[in-house]
Amino acid sequence: MATTAKDGIVETIKTVVYALLIAGVFRTLFYQPFWIPSGSMKDTLLIGDFLFVNKMAYGYSRYSCPFSACPISGRLFGSEPERGDVVVFRHPANGSDFIKRLIGLPGDTVQVKEGVLFLNGQPVPQEDGGLFEEIKAPQGSQRNMPRCANDPVGVGGACVKERKIETLPNGVRHDILNIANVPADNTPLYTVPEGHYFFMGDNRDNSQDSRFAVSSGGVGMLPAEYLIGRADRIMFSSAGRSLFFFWTWRSDRFFKAVE
Repeated sequence: MATTAKDGIVETIKTVVYALLIAGVFRTLFYQPFWIPSGSMKDTLLIGDFLFVNKMAYGYSRYSCPFSACPISGRLFGSEPERGDVVVFRHPANGSDFIKRLIGLPGDTVQVKEGVLFLNGQPVPQEDGGLFEEIKAPQGSQRNMPRCANDPVGVGGACVKERKIETLPNGVRHDILNIANVPADNTPLYTVPEGHYFFMGDNRDNSQDSRFAVSSGGVGMLPAEYLIGRADRIMFSSAGRSLFFFWTWRSDRFFKAVE
């Protein structure tokens, strides 16, 4: 029997509906999209990077689990987060999603002295990584203006930050940026409680992270149940106000691994 035009339209609609349902289930169970809104993780992640968060990386928590049987505290089916992972988590006070690097594990001591990270009393090695340079201009949909080590810089000028390569005790190497000498370059000695984690942004002088208490806008030491998942790969990146501004796409960041 010949297929009519009406049959063809119906089949197309069914295909689209099935695809949307599958995508919805896939997102709910396994991955969550995340758009980078701020510069706290430069230069690992830039404003306008779009990535999928692996919700299965650590198992399900109360904030990532699609099932009614998920625990109020703790995790289901979880593997342990590893030092150096880039993690999306729920802020314990305002409920927004944050993304930072996991630095301190339960039982660790963490301190920053003159901009150098100390873990369990030992300095974490840093080596020179050259300079990170970007244009001084409003960035992303929020039109954030970058901070520069060479300020004052006029709009359109070269905004420069010092870059170091930090090597964590498990061998994870990643870039960190330095803008200026700030109070958070020297912190008290923190001890990470059991069931909690200590996070820091790679753009160290531009990150409200575990160095700051929740009451002052920071993250504090985060309970495990607030973890949503691990960021593994940048899928897409746009330097403009909208992803539809194709002339601002950063093609060199498409499908780039998050390290």
